[in-house]
Amino acid sequence: MHDIIIVGGGPGGLTAAIYALRAGKTVLVIEKNSFGGQIAFSPKVENIPGTMEISGAVFAEQLTEQAMNLGADVELENVVRVEKNDGIFQVYTEEGSTFEGRSVILALGVKHRTLGLNGEEDLIGKGISFCAVCDGAFYTNQEVAMVGGGNSALQEALLLSEVCKKVTVVQNLPDFTGEKKLSEALLARDNVEVHFSTVVSAYRTENGKFSGLDLKKDSGETLSISCDGAFLAVGLEPQNGPFADLAALNAWGYFDSAEDCLTKTPGLFVAGDCRSKRIRQVVTASADGAIAAMAACNYLDM
Repeated sequence: MHDIIIVGGGPGGLTAAIYALRAGKTVLVIEKNSFGGQIAFSPKVENIPGTMEISGAVFAEQLTEQAMNLGADVELENVVRVEKNDGIFQVYTEEGSTFEGRSVILALGVKHRTLGLNGEEDLIGKGISFCAVCDGAFYTNQEVAMVGGGNSALQEALLLSEVCKKVTVVQNLPDFTGEKKLSEALLARDNVEVHFSTVVSAYRTENGKFSGLDLKKDSGETLSISCDGAFLAVGLEPQNGPFADLAALNAWGYFDSAEDCLTKTPGLFVAGDCRSKRIRQVVTASADGAIAAMAACNYLDM
């Protein structure tokens, strides 16, 4: 049995592990995909205090190594249920494992939103991607589309513009919502074309393979573009539903917890992007992790 079981190995969960381990607690971190969370897919991170520039992958690796060097136990499994019986938490995984802990921190992060169009699920990984760092090289000297206009979309589009013949950006609003510096850099690229106030109405296929996008502008004008692949950066959504009986959710599915990271269940805490908050950044996720860890330690020491 561990003092604290942390579900999620992103910045929030790993920071929680570091703080709890330094407080002398035994910690198990369970991650379903890869340690480091979404930040691991960022080509360049420039907003971590004290670090001028670092790749997301390197940052994730260093954060994971720091937690493990302090003594964190880790498991790569998918947690599907948490129960509390007689003061002890049971954490169940899709793989059939059961872990016990005296307290639990849910740092579940979020997943990529999709457009909800016909045939989308079948095209993911076969023309539709979410990560330019992972898949951009597959489209070297080809034409791609980027759907979205926030910081993530702008960063990904800039990266794609360095290897692709052409990048078409589709933004549903009249302007980008990302940082001005990023938008200016993207608009200055000769091989980038932008369609503002435009949505994707359908995916185009040819002989069962992705071949482009059908677009519709706010004016009612429709057009079709041919491209070899499309990258989606249209937001993120939580995956908190299976734990709603232990921690209340807000209208958008995020844990309805304040900055103290507490829940309605004593001994259960939440941290990071899965929590209701206005700003979701690596530093705010890490801050949550520290707060949740200290709250868990106080609970255990009572």
